Amino acid sequence: MLRRLYDWTMSLAARKSAEAWLAVIAFVESSVFLVPADVLFLPMALAKPERSYRYALIATIASVLGGIAGWALGHYAYEAVARPVLEFYGKLDAFEEMKAYVTYEWILLLLVTSGLAHLPPIKIVTILSGVINVNLGLFIISAIVARGARFLLLAWLLRRYGEPIRDFIEKRLGQLVGIGATAVIVLYVGYRSFAH
Repeated sequence: MLRRLYDWTMSLAARKSAEAWLAVIAFVESSVFLVPADVLFLPMALAKPERSYRYALIATIASVLGGIAGWALGHYAYEAVARPVLEFYGKLDAFEEMKAYVTYEWILLLLVTSGLAHLPPIKIVTILSGVINVNLGLFIISAIVARGARFLLLAWLLRRYGEPIRDFIEKRLGQLVGIGATAVIVLYVGYRSFAH
């Protein structure tokens, strides 16, 4: 099923309505969808590099709005909507485990790491933020910074290096950003342990 979703999302890049689809995919990725918006963003930005920053802005705005929707699902409709979605993706057990130990500070850190590196997936963190009642203003600022940084970095790389960087982005950038995000988490844990 994931492969079909991925292929379908890729096919949207060639359509005249690609910008609208980018907004839709970026929105639902942050709340309920499994395929990241990068899958659509990359071919669009490569096909029209002069529009890459415009696409980054569209993806960022839609992703932040989707994050707010995820927050609202977690806050107002966890049992009715969010829980079945997490169950459908097989993420419910991991979510429940995370919910049991996560603190307010942790969730803000996870917002940044998931926004930059999908670590953990953004929809999990947005729903969790609503469940534990993270301040919506702080949530929005964190989402703008993290998602904006990701899409603007991708746009800059694609404009500067074009097609040759695509393979690196698809295979290695996620790993590098993931390693960086993991390092941030480890440093934070070390700091908290040392401070106490």
